[in-house]
Amino acid sequence: MAITSHHLPRLASIARTSPHSSLSPSSLKTSLHFFVNPRINLTLVNPAGERSRRNFFIHAVSDSSASSSSFGSRLEDTVKSTVSENPVVVYSKTWCSYSSEVKALFRKIGVEPLVIELDELGPQGPQLQRVLERLTGQYTVPNVFIGGEHIGGCTDTVKLHRKGELQPLLSRAGANKA
Repeated sequence: MAITSHHLPRLASIARTSPHSSLSPSSLKTSLHFFVNPRINLTLVNPAGERSRRNFFIHAVSDSSASSSSFGSRLEDTVKSTVSENPVVVYSKTWCSYSSEVKALFRKIGVEPLVIELDELGPQGPQLQRVLERLTGQYTVPNVFIGGEHIGGCTDTVKLHRKGELQPLLSRAGANKA
């Protein structure tokens, strides 16, 4: 079976394939497991605020001994790898004024975060928001991560900026200025 991989910069492994496909190389004893809805729409936002929408199919690969792991733990692993592989990640909702404020702040200081719009993920959006709450204790958006560490929401991010502590965090995380 052919799998074509599509990679966003430093984003968790993303592959395009059919939701009914499986990969079972006998020597590796590996299976391809899909989330409930393997299709995901990501909205990418550049520093100028321009949006581009990309469709992806997400998969999680695990060995057969871990095949009993729950959807939530696989989604949790995806969140952990996404925030650890990207300098700045903002889990957001398009209609949220606090999310807009954080995205505008990053644009203003020239940082291009990976923005994941939860309200554009279909049924996976609320599931992802529950996983974020379990990981961070914060249910609200925006949910901001810098250098793999949760820093909080809008108030926390703005407060760090006003105290002059945001830029050093971004520098240590390797956040490129746009």
